[in-house]
Amino acid sequence: MFHIRKNMSTEDKSFYSNVFRLVMPMALQNLINVGVTSTDVIMLGRVSETALSGVSLANQMYFILSLLFFGVTSGACVLTAQYWGKKDTRTIEKVMGMSFRISILGALVFWAAAFFAPQFFMRIFTAEPEIVAEGIRYLKIVSFSYVLSAFTNVYLNIIRSIEKVVIATVVYGTSLCVNIVLNAVFIFGLLGFPAMGAAGAALGTLCSRAIEVIIVVYYAFRKNDIVKIHFRDLFVRDRALSRDFFTYAFPVLLNELAWGAGMSAISAIVGHLGSASVAAHSVTQVCRQLSMVISFGVSNAASIMIGKAIGEKKEELAREYGHRFLHLSVLFGIGGGILLLAVSPVIYTVMKLTPLAKSYLSVMMVIMSYYVVAQSVNSTLVVGVFRSGGDTRFGLVLDMGVMWLCSIAGAAVGAFVIGIPMPWVYILLCSDEVIKIPFSLWRYKSFKWLKNITR
Repeated sequence: MFHIRKNMSTEDKSFYSNVFRLVMPMALQNLINVGVTSTDVIMLGRVSETALSGVSLANQMYFILSLLFFGVTSGACVLTAQYWGKKDTRTIEKVMGMSFRISILGALVFWAAAFFAPQFFMRIFTAEPEIVAEGIRYLKIVSFSYVLSAFTNVYLNIIRSIEKVVIATVVYGTSLCVNIVLNAVFIFGLLGFPAMGAAGAALGTLCSRAIEVIIVVYYAFRKNDIVKIHFRDLFVRDRALSRDFFTYAFPVLLNELAWGAGMSAISAIVGHLGSASVAAHSVTQVCRQLSMVISFGVSNAASIMIGKAIGEKKEELAREYGHRFLHLSVLFGIGGGILLLAVSPVIYTVMKLTPLAKSYLSVMMVIMSYYVVAQSVNSTLVVGVFRSGGDTRFGLVLDMGVMWLCSIAGAAVGAFVIGIPMPWVYILLCSDEVIKIPFSLWRYKSFKWLKNITR
């Protein structure tokens, strides 16, 4: 035991430097991704509340699709992080090929739905014709970016599991700059272009996604010699690996889709409470993402470091890492909540919202400041710690049981049956993360999540 603790103290010396090396680029990536969303929200918020609401609801299509990407790659990274510990890069390339195949097919399905049936999709979230019309204009253009995003997301997320995290910062940083400039030009009609409003935001997003693909292709084929893209891997047939991929990735995919469908259900409930509720909710969600950039980075770092330790057969080290990451999740969750409260006065001044929307927003920001603390803990445990050890089913059961049966069902009954005021509906909608914490901590302390799944 003394020998283990002696080695552990040696590992402790490099723990925070490794965390910093991984978390900072990923936190910056998360911040940049929020920045892309924020530019749409801020610029469209200056155009009209209707344009802001329409684009916000239309983006639920991409939100669900992005969760498909995240679910596939997070499940794949359960395997790739541990195979990285074994230095088996050929297997990582095969897993990446499987991930490309699923994600690109999914993107094509979503493109067809967004391009050919946008009105049906928008009607799910709102009955207001003006908001529906704005959303349709946006979807008709932005849908062409979905396949581009499939390629970029899969590649950058897979190589993240082999500790290549800086390239994603470069890709998304460049994309953000392009998006800001083109959004301003197309939305407001600068440099002689017509003012396109919501359609301009879609065109700016499409151009920025194309730039992302160009950079990723250059890096993949000219710079990265560790894990290569092989066209044949799109059709790879490895029965044992496919079984492992299905076993560990499929529950993660279902988990992310269940969570994403839940978030879309929340948007649908809010959407039927009026445009003021939608606008306030849109701004609150962007602020939530901003406050969680470091916490999500901690979660991803936990997945990489713990998965690698398990692949190297250092299970005691993996336990110690889990303990430390749990503490970090609490620390940065509290920091995110404080940040939300600090930026609230600025948000009220910048956004061009109706008095009713501003009153909703002030309440939502307070509720969200508590929500992000709980989300930080749950995200680090479920997405980071548990999945790194191959425990991919627990999160699915937790989300289905708590999010759907408690918060969403309770809010729907409260809003449409009982008729409680909007702020109380929002409290119910945000209750799931708090309810999850005792279950997440119980699972963590059982150590049933710690398994070596490599062959």
